[in-house]
Amino acid sequence: MKTEHPLLRINNLRTYFFSYAGVSKAVDGVSFSLESGETIGIAGESGSGKTVTGLSILRLIPDPPGKIVGGEIFFGGVDLLKVRLTMMRNIRGNNISMIFQEPMTSLNPAFTIGNQISEVIMLHQGVHRKDSIEKCIDMLKLVGIQSPEKRYYEYPYQLSGGMRQRIMIAMALSCNPRILIADEPTTALDVTIQAQILELMNKLKEEMGTAIILITHNLGVIAEMAKRVVVMYLGKVLEVASTDDIFYHSEHPYTKGLLRIIPRIDREIQPGKRLPEIPGMIPNLYKLPKGCHFHPRCSRAKEICRREEPELKEISYQHLCRCWFV
Repeated sequence: MKTEHPLLRINNLRTYFFSYAGVSKAVDGVSFSLESGETIGIAGESGSGKTVTGLSILRLIPDPPGKIVGGEIFFGGVDLLKVRLTMMRNIRGNNISMIFQEPMTSLNPAFTIGNQISEVIMLHQGVHRKDSIEKCIDMLKLVGIQSPEKRYYEYPYQLSGGMRQRIMIAMALSCNPRILIADEPTTALDVTIQAQILELMNKLKEEMGTAIILITHNLGVIAEMAKRVVVMYLGKVLEVASTDDIFYHSEHPYTKGLLRIIPRIDREIQPGKRLPEIPGMIPNLYKLPKGCHFHPRCSRAKEICRREEPELKEISYQHLCRCWFV
């Protein structure tokens, strides 16, 4: 059930990158909300602005070249874009945590697993070293790490990809955050480990009441985890709807294209026939097409699509779409 004031509300967020080549509008007018205990998926191809949106919420955009040039990010009634950096550091980890895309590059190879998780706990919870070690071992048990007392003293290179991902989840949840931003949490994992990670995240969400923003290009993961979906393309939100509506009543041609290319076990692959695909390539972010950004790849594009950009409009209850022909 939705509350009057959502846990997180993003209004017209704009994050640009400035370079000698020009201005890249990586996130351009993104708006959505997140309720307590809800899981919302952000889907789209690589380069659509999903990760930059997650980093913008935590104000982790490298400046230069990036800069949040406008918008609002309300958390608990406070605009995170207006608070001081010292307060933002307290919010990161304590209230909002993030699982980064590649655990091997996110974990420091020079420090043990236990050292890195304990540091987070001591920094944000203000506990002594001994207490942080106990909490760290408890978190390793919670995410299903075998022999946690032994793993505490091991280094990232000694662990498998699935175990490193569990370590990242343990680190992100060690301070009981209200929001978890999971950026491609199952990338580069085999399907068995992927299923275990998703099951673990669902279990922890139920036990700890954490709301999740799931960033992924995998709509299968979205179907497994999320109640609502935000579909992004070239920094813009093209469609927002419940997961059921996205899968069974999607309206935007881009969303339909993403669904069409999902492998289906109930369809026989005919020899010599190409697999479904979205035609064309993602345009250069420094040279975006006029009008609707998707029109060069859209089979339904008309003259108005090439000339004017459509607005994101509500086409049915809590179903929004940015297209001239919905």
